[in-house]
Amino acid sequence: MRAAKILITPRENRHTPGSRRDEASPVNVLLISTYDLGHQPFGLASLTAWLRAEGADVVCNDTAVDALNENAVRDSGLICIHLAMHTATRLALDILPRLRALNPGAHICFFGLYGPPNADALAGFAPCSIIGGEFESEITNLYRRLSGAEAALPEKGKVVISTERLSFRTPERDGLPPLDQYAHLTLGNNDRTVGYSEASRGCKHLCRHCPVVPIYGGRFRTVPVDVVLADIGAQVANGAEHISFGDPDFFNGPGHAERIISALHNEFPKISYDVTIKVEHLLSQRGRLARLVETGCLFVTTAVESADDRTLDILDKGHSRDDFIAAAKLARDTGLVLSPTFVPFTPWTSLTGYLGLLRLISELGLVNQVSPVQLAIRLLVPEGSALLDHPEMKPHLQEFAPERLSYGWHNPDRRVDQLQSAVQALVETGEAQGQPRTGIFAGIWRLAHDALGIAAVPLPAETCAQDIPRMSEPWYCCAEPTEAQRAGL
Repeated sequence: MRAAKILITPRENRHTPGSRRDEASPVNVLLISTYDLGHQPFGLASLTAWLRAEGADVVCNDTAVDALNENAVRDSGLICIHLAMHTATRLALDILPRLRALNPGAHICFFGLYGPPNADALAGFAPCSIIGGEFESEITNLYRRLSGAEAALPEKGKVVISTERLSFRTPERDGLPPLDQYAHLTLGNNDRTVGYSEASRGCKHLCRHCPVVPIYGGRFRTVPVDVVLADIGAQVANGAEHISFGDPDFFNGPGHAERIISALHNEFPKISYDVTIKVEHLLSQRGRLARLVETGCLFVTTAVESADDRTLDILDKGHSRDDFIAAAKLARDTGLVLSPTFVPFTPWTSLTGYLGLLRLISELGLVNQVSPVQLAIRLLVPEGSALLDHPEMKPHLQEFAPERLSYGWHNPDRRVDQLQSAVQALVETGEAQGQPRTGIFAGIWRLAHDALGIAAVPLPAETCAQDIPRMSEPWYCCAEPTEAQRAGL
């Protein structure tokens, strides 16, 4: 991580450095989210609760739904921007010049997983702070310094990664757009309004391509059951019919997870939910899968990433191709819908390997359960990635591209990169036209065969396409911002 290169100097201000201001002067706070996978932004809701407890006047602005609140920008002494993922960070960089033009003197705080790794790109928008990990307490302390409630003044460009154990507060969501303006869940011909919560943060595992690893380093923190239930209850009162749990891995603490879902089902028996669980945890915790079904879990997202054992070893995923097959069969036998995610295009992907992944998805009967975008994703290598120093990655790395906030790489077989571009274009067109997943998959199947110069064999028909629960906003955390997203800003 290159954050250590940032020059840390005292913030310019009207006060003598280190002196105590006699009185606290309230500072208006603006919290901005640019994109959060179609969810009402949890990070803004949680931080709102902490800052309001300090007496702060907080305005929330989700630019994925609303236009930038220019009046709030002008009026705020502290502007906090949540960088929850790569797409959100790219979109944030697009609006930063506008923020500085509207309010040159505001202190900007970048917080979230993608803050510290991108410190070099962000520090130019000083005065600023960059906070990763458990951000609420650190930002509360920053607010106190800016308002004069504490003697020390904030340093510009300072990077903080915190994994302290917090006394969590129930998020406050009244300043955010209503839930019906966000992604919904589709099940057959019915749509459900979706809420979002987190039962834990961080992750015990060290997958080399994961953005959680540089921040948490194998640590994870649980949120008390009563806090999670209070957050869910507030969303149910506002129309939520389904809850997406955003934990990087819901079974990092399997006992805690079971207490959460039992309490949820007891309190709100008609509310369904979905979670994310690693392949290896699906297998090691197989005895708990039936409880997921019993308590209303509609589907489980699992990061398979690849069906190639060499690639899985490089990524340090902790599972094999055979493990994925076993988990898929176990989920089917348990009555649990599995929603696999992939990073199918890497420097180690071959044309035959990609076609083999498609064949395996079809053989396992998962075509309708895989969002088409998952078959187009290209490996993202940002600053701080554990892949940067891996000997299997180094031969393929290109220069860091500041405008993309990632390192370029090439596949030794140019046809693989050409196939990725063709698949991405096909997926974007197919989803824009509302084509069924089976139709888009069939198009990708043909492209993969064409790339190899062989005739495509017919695919077996899949049934029950309308009965697979799915979100209207696909899992797209590793992708580039779309033109529509940029235009929305």
